[in-house]
Amino acid sequence: MILGVGIDVVHLGGFREQLGEPGTNFAEGTFTAGELRTAKSRPGDDMAPHLAVRYAAKEAFVKAWSSARRGLAPTFGGLDLREIEIVNDAWKRPAIRLHGRVAGAAESLGVGNAHVSLSHDEPFAAATVILERVEQ
Repeated sequence: MILGVGIDVVHLGGFREQLGEPGTNFAEGTFTAGELRTAKSRPGDDMAPHLAVRYAAKEAFVKAWSSARRGLAPTFGGLDLREIEIVNDAWKRPAIRLHGRVAGAAESLGVGNAHVSLSHDEPFAAATVILERVEQ
């Protein structure tokens, strides 16, 4: 059963500027060490597309979460986006790994699967997330 759906689009130019602002800790405060390590290991010097599409996935997850909570408060309150981690399997397919309060909240809502699809093509990055309850 589908609990919620979310989509988000990020403008790569603006995201690239935000990453490059002097003294910013945006990347370290938004992405896990694993996400940053993976982005740095990608070919080329431009991490923006790789990170922007993951940022879109985190935002899409929050939107899917909100839509799954019909009739209840839609937000986590003080959300740490690093608790929503976008990982790749051995074949480079994206998946969502939840940590901390977000993992507990998802479990209490009955989320069994969080499906994610990522796409980026200059000048945009986009992601869709579908939260599913797995009936047993």
